[in-house]
Amino acid sequence: MKVSEIRAMSLDVLKAKLADAREELMKLRFRQVTGQLTDTSRPRLIRRDIARMETILREREAAEQAARMEGAA
Repeated sequence: MKVSEIRAMSLDVLKAKLADAREELMKLRFRQVTGQLTDTSRPRLIRRDIARMETILREREAAEQAARMEGAA
C-alpha cells in the first residue's frame, strides 16, 4: 500500500485497515510455522504496511495535539 493511499484514508478506515493487517500478519506467522507459507516475502510487506499506517496515525495525533496547544495559547 502506498503512503498516498494511506494518507487519503479517514481515521476510522485507517484503524480498520491496521487491524486487518495485524490479523493477516498473525495468520501468515501461523502458516509459516506450520510450513504452509509459499510466499515468504508477504510477512515483510505486511509489516512494512503496518509501520506506514502506524507512522501516519502518529503524525495525525501529533498534528492534533499541536493544534490543541496553539488553541490554548
